[in-house]
Amino acid sequence: MKNSRTVSLALTACLALAASASAKIKVAASLPDLASIAAYVGGDEVEVFSIAKANANPHFVEVLPSYMIKVSRVAVYLKSGLALDQWADAIIEGSRNSNILVEDCSIEAGGAPGISVLDKPAGKVDASMGDVHPQGNPHYWLDPANGPVIAAHARAALSKADPAHATLYAANEKRFDEEIAKRNQDWHAKLAPLKGTAVVTYHSSWAYFAKAFELRIVGYVEPFPGIPPTAKHLQELVDKIKAEKAKVLIQEPYYGDSDPKFLERQTGIKVFRFTPSCEGIGAGDYFKHFDIMTAGLAGAGG
Repeated sequence: MKNSRTVSLALTACLALAASASAKIKVAASLPDLASIAAYVGGDEVEVFSIAKANANPHFVEVLPSYMIKVSRVAVYLKSGLALDQWADAIIEGSRNSNILVEDCSIEAGGAPGISVLDKPAGKVDASMGDVHPQGNPHYWLDPANGPVIAAHARAALSKADPAHATLYAANEKRFDEEIAKRNQDWHAKLAPLKGTAVVTYHSSWAYFAKAFELRIVGYVEPFPGIPPTAKHLQELVDKIKAEKAKVLIQEPYYGDSDPKFLERQTGIKVFRFTPSCEGIGAGDYFKHFDIMTAGLAGAGG
């Protein structure tokens, strides 16, 4: 009986060790793009989820108790930073997770580089300027060249949380960098006919995308970030579109269609509706997002 009990205890201990060894590192991310890249870098060793959704405005996320509960169980939280996801601070604090490792993917830290930020306001920022971010434009993941920056932060955070697999995370980061460099050549080839083309965007989400693919943003549907357009502003934009021969208007799906459709009727500009973030959190979804956007825009060059 004693031997049987000893064997049972030993088996239980072995099973517990095996479960511990196979446990995945839980990772939360503010945005699907950060989650997708973390899934690539972490591979089979991680389980990831995103708080914000692709089809919702990432500036405004309701802080729900369910988010706090989920974050209470994670080892790593990846923030986008640049004041885009300030709501994440309340979620992290409310989770009461004293062991969580928070990584801001926009700043230089832990051997990971920082973002070269666009659209930093030169002077004082006040309410009359709309939802201008004092630290600069926060939509940096829309430049494929910033994908490796995010991957470096994911690797750094995962290696701290799980040093036993640091070599694997470094290898996956290297593979990510190589794959995005190759894909970036294809994306640029697709949009080469649009190089220098004048475009209009609804919100200021697309500054990094435009810079990456050498598009020229000549106007915004919003007169200021987060401020709905007036009739006067729309008419001025009609004149601008005609003068600049703008071919493309990029609209986020969480804004209304009426104003872009008005501009389309008045000028013939082609309206493209893209989510600023990828629609999945799988390892390849960040790449798939650029596949969708570049394929969609490629036809606008004719």
